[in-house]
Amino acid sequence: MTTPESDVAEQQAEGRPTDGQPAGGSAEQAQDRSEAAQDGAGQAQEHGEQEHGEQAQGRGERAQEHGGAASGEQAGERPEERLERAVRAAEQALIEFEIAVETFRVEVENFSRLHHQKLGPMYTRLDELEALIAEATAARTGDPEDRAKAEEARARVMPMPGVEELFHGWMDGDGLFPEAVAMLTDQPVRPPQRVRPSEEARKLYRELARKAHPDLAQEETERARRDEFIARVNAAYGRGDEALLRELAEEWAAGPVPPEREPSPSEELYARLEWLAQRKELLTVVARELEESAIGSMLRMAPDDPDTLLDEIAEQLLAQVAEREAELRRLTSA
Repeated sequence: MTTPESDVAEQQAEGRPTDGQPAGGSAEQAQDRSEAAQDGAGQAQEHGEQEHGEQAQGRGERAQEHGGAASGEQAGERPEERLERAVRAAEQALIEFEIAVETFRVEVENFSRLHHQKLGPMYTRLDELEALIAEATAARTGDPEDRAKAEEARARVMPMPGVEELFHGWMDGDGLFPEAVAMLTDQPVRPPQRVRPSEEARKLYRELARKAHPDLAQEETERARRDEFIARVNAAYGRGDEALLRELAEEWAAGPVPPEREPSPSEELYARLEWLAQRKELLTVVARELEESAIGSMLRMAPDDPDTLLDEIAEQLLAQVAEREAELRRLTSA
């Protein structure tokens, strides 16, 4: 007979959410998923090492260790079967971790949007008051240092122009226009020089075009290879690059690259385990960055009631605004 406490313990041991607990999203849950993924990846790595170990005896010892920990494992189980089971466990752990990280990311994004909508105007007002106070102080003292502080405060309030506004008519997505480069370097604008390939380059080009022409292919894969190669030949000839044309001629004479050996099933499984481990490490970094961000830290302070936290911060900002306004009135009225 099970008790509520034993049900909760069983749910926690299996990584499932308990009653009243969301199915993922908090930083703590993301960390739990991270540990689960780490366990899965660790088991996968050990199983991979069993398959690719240097000694058959070492593989047997590791298999015995895992056999003692995992109930129901058959004595005659193939190494590939152990690897497959390890891959499935690591995949499931990674899926749970990805769900937790993505849920928390959405929560951080939504809270950031709400934070900006509710508190953004107050932060803007505070920055404006800081600039006005600095300007009023500089006007009263005439101190160069105070004037510099006032300029810095005003610069923080001024909106930053976009790149397109700064370089309008000077650049596009490909970079600076030739006219802009010429003006910045005090050089006249010159049209691109015409390339005249040498006689040897023309000879190499004609030979390669005859040998590697796509119409000579009888299979689609071979035609695709020739299309890609001829495109490189045309580009080299267009630049008049005789040296590159020689390299391409040698490459074509050497023939196509032989296809790579197909990996064995165990090698594919082991590669899958390595990819899962790398993916888990990447997600761990993402989860840590979310947790350590300003919004993520605020959300962790009140994960169950973030609206109340925003209200408290708003009250503090309103008090700061009142203090700055009083200080500004004192400076301007004196």
